[in-house]
Amino acid sequence: MILPKMLRLRQTFERPRVEDIPATVRAELESIHLPNVIRPGQTVALTAGSRGIANIALILKAVVDFLKEIGARPFLVPAMGSHGGGTAEGQRQIIEDYGITEEYVGASIRASMEVVSLGHTAEGFPLFLDKCASEADHVGVVARVKPHTGYHGPIESGLLKMMMIGLGKHVGARFYHRVLLDYPFDQVVRSVGRAICEKAPIAFGLAIVENAYDETAKLQAVLPKDFETKEEELLVLAKKWLARLPYREADLLIVDEIGKDISGSGMDTNVVGRKRAFRSATPENQPMMRHIFVRGLTPKTHGNAAGIGLADFTTSRLVRAMNYRATIINCLTAGYPEGANLPVYMDTDREVIEAALAIIGKRDPHEGRVIRIRNTLQLEEVEVSEPCFAENTAINEVAVVKPAADWTFDASGNLPPF
Repeated sequence: MILPKMLRLRQTFERPRVEDIPATVRAELESIHLPNVIRPGQTVALTAGSRGIANIALILKAVVDFLKEIGARPFLVPAMGSHGGGTAEGQRQIIEDYGITEEYVGASIRASMEVVSLGHTAEGFPLFLDKCASEADHVGVVARVKPHTGYHGPIESGLLKMMMIGLGKHVGARFYHRVLLDYPFDQVVRSVGRAICEKAPIAFGLAIVENAYDETAKLQAVLPKDFETKEEELLVLAKKWLARLPYREADLLIVDEIGKDISGSGMDTNVVGRKRAFRSATPENQPMMRHIFVRGLTPKTHGNAAGIGLADFTTSRLVRAMNYRATIINCLTAGYPEGANLPVYMDTDREVIEAALAIIGKRDPHEGRVIRIRNTLQLEEVEVSEPCFAENTAINEVAVVKPAADWTFDASGNLPPF
């Protein structure tokens, strides 16, 4: 089969960036007058999530350092629903793989899957809180604000979701994801968030927003009473700064790796399209990829291939690398069994590419509009086919860094690393 030639592009995105993270964390926490809330000798539980947040270990260390300076005794709790196989050991391993160790951060990690009950919301939804966090005098919610991969609205993924799902552990994640099959996300996350702020010792939040280069773009300390309004404001910025593919439509998108450290759905549906929108309006102008081919998993996902069901094609390599139990636990907890569905898989990349380009409609394979990326976090450089580039419909500023060339496969028929 004759394949279209591929060229490499560099995209240019808006690039706000926090230059001095420790100093910015300190300034933000000072701005909300924490010493008026947290007294010397009191304990503070800080959330450590499972996403691959840029500079997260440094951010948490800076928070710990500030709290120690005002006389508090901070510690960390893994806050990640059902990830890590739904075990305390698995969740501790995830955050340590991000560099969040007791030695580096300067605070102990208290990992447990136990929760306590905080009562119910006005609608009757039960409230759950990580047992270790419940035993602290205060809780600090550290979370990234970004577009959610499954829900669309003025509040998506951030401080409120961290309290509801992260601090709810496996029990809370399983319950709320079932509720979200019947109730709008916005109603549930606001109601649960308000109730937890009333019933739990939530002292502050530290919201993180990233730019398109997977860098820390903004840090903002927030008091519980302002969680909702600040999240709405920060989500607007997060959407504005989100990395995107250069073209909205393609016949084949090749994604070299997916993983929980990349996105909750393995690959960010805000980037690749196919965004589920439970009980809410589907967002407009989604990317339209006729076929998606996922080549492998990131090391830090520990075999969790949640979201592979979004793809149409994959490799035997990925299937062998899957921790199927961890994958289905995550997907079933999220009420999303199809996220663990296996797409068509073949032994070599060449087989997959030829199979995909053979079914792209009236265009011949050599006319295929193809995009290749490493993952949905790193989109500064992408590869596109000549037919795709020739349409001159790029939505971002692009520059050619490598001219068009034939595909390169190794002796086994696989692509070299991106």
